[in-house]
Amino acid sequence: MKPAPTHLWNPSFCGEMDLVIRKDGVWVHEGSPIRRKELISLFASILCIKDDGHYYLISPQEKIKVKVDQYPFLVTEMKVVGNNRKQTIFFTTNVGEQFEVKEHNLITIELDKPECVPFVHIRNGLNAGICRSVYYRLADLIVSKEEEFGVWSGGSFQTIRQS
Repeated sequence: MKPAPTHLWNPSFCGEMDLVIRKDGVWVHEGSPIRRKELISLFASILCIKDDGHYYLISPQEKIKVKVDQYPFLVTEMKVVGNNRKQTIFFTTNVGEQFEVKEHNLITIELDKPECVPFVHIRNGLNAGICRSVYYRLADLIVSKEEEFGVWSGGSFQTIRQS
């Protein structure tokens, strides 16, 4: 499902929902995992992070706070078309969102955390953790350029940042 234009909406805050997005990518409502992929896809399309650092489900009429343990999404698949400087990397998240890695999709590794969690910026401040199997495949593509490390995708060099 295509992301909704939540940046255009400014509804009133309606409270909190007992919805947690766990760091393993499971969406849990009132203690039970949500099993309907369509519902998760709908929620993912209206999820946003605001300046206060909290996550919300936003519709034109409502703004509801939800909890995210680490990142709201996980990159679970990677496809590479071409090779070297002419390669393009495509990521797929646990909610089925697919995107090409471009300049605005910053890839970062959090070295200050015990797990050194890599993540990628998807859109509007939302990030996706990169699962271990994808990270290992991505690591095989890392090259150095002018004392920086990164990957080529879509004709440009994507520096892998450290935080």
